[in-house]
Amino acid sequence: MFDKIYNTFSNDIGIDLGTANTLVYLKGHGIVINEPSVVAVNQKTGRIVAVGMEAKNMLGRTPGHIKAVRPIIDGVISDFEVTEEMLSYLIAKAEKISKKFFRPRVVVGVPSGITNVEIRAVYDAAKSAGAREVFIIEEPMAAAIGIRLPVKEPVGSMIIDIGGGTTDIAIISLGGIVCSKNSKVAGDRLNSDIISYLRDEFKLLIGEKTAENVKIAIGSVLEGSFMEAQVRGRDLVTGLPREVIITDSDIREAIAPAINDLVDGIKEVLETTPPEILSDVMHRGIVLTGGGAMLVGLDHLLEGVLKFPIYVAEDPLTAVARGAGVVLDSIDEFREQLVSATHNLPLR
Repeated sequence: MFDKIYNTFSNDIGIDLGTANTLVYLKGHGIVINEPSVVAVNQKTGRIVAVGMEAKNMLGRTPGHIKAVRPIIDGVISDFEVTEEMLSYLIAKAEKISKKFFRPRVVVGVPSGITNVEIRAVYDAAKSAGAREVFIIEEPMAAAIGIRLPVKEPVGSMIIDIGGGTTDIAIISLGGIVCSKNSKVAGDRLNSDIISYLRDEFKLLIGEKTAENVKIAIGSVLEGSFMEAQVRGRDLVTGLPREVIITDSDIREAIAPAINDLVDGIKEVLETTPPEILSDVMHRGIVLTGGGAMLVGLDHLLEGVLKFPIYVAEDPLTAVARGAGVVLDSIDEFREQLVSATHNLPLR
């Protein structure tokens, strides 16, 4: 009885707590927030100056007393207090759209394979940020639910969720993850590889934001149409500003080692997959989600290496948040897919 009253007069919010971006789903409204996971802190006062896109625009451009930080590193919380502040800001922003009487129920997506301590940190941060109830779900499972894969059926599905800090490679069948691997080969690794390449080959120092912009503009893993971009940075020889023109082949060369590591990680998971499920995956293919799925040519490269179909999900960036939304619509139906009580987290 009380549950029904609470649920009628409170919001249901799904959060994809990502290293690069945090997405917020509000029941009845869809995805209402898609902001970078960046917080700007005034170190003199300890106060939060900006959150999200406003804070990201400050990266590399702040005075000494203001620090723009990313509180989520490799998919897990590295700064608890800043994460709590960021979640409070995002939950409050979502609640402004639809004001309700009680505090919200929140489903949060976390990478597969993280420790009980890391899961507890997410739970506590969401609770402290104002959630009435907190449910935790592994991101590959949430993404699979979000793109409507038959996760509860006795058939194997494979999903690769390529985020900013981590890539989740998972085989799902009968409502659970059969085998998975959490890899650090993701968007941030590609950015740092581009920075290293330009430093070594062009003697040019660039920032993380510039590297990401170049990756999005001309990044690809297979040869195709010729692309080039202007990059500005500091000349490591003279110390003065300099501009160079780089091409898509430069980016390919820069990220090749990381892509090879990603392919090895996928092969590792396939090697530990039971034969019956492996035949399902060969027949049905692999689905790519997350921001990294939009890297030009990645699906064709994997198809060429693995010799079975690779699909990029529709709107891959929002798959986890949409999955959290589906779970919120019927918590009882998806209770088994939530992180279990063995992690000492109350599910109700």
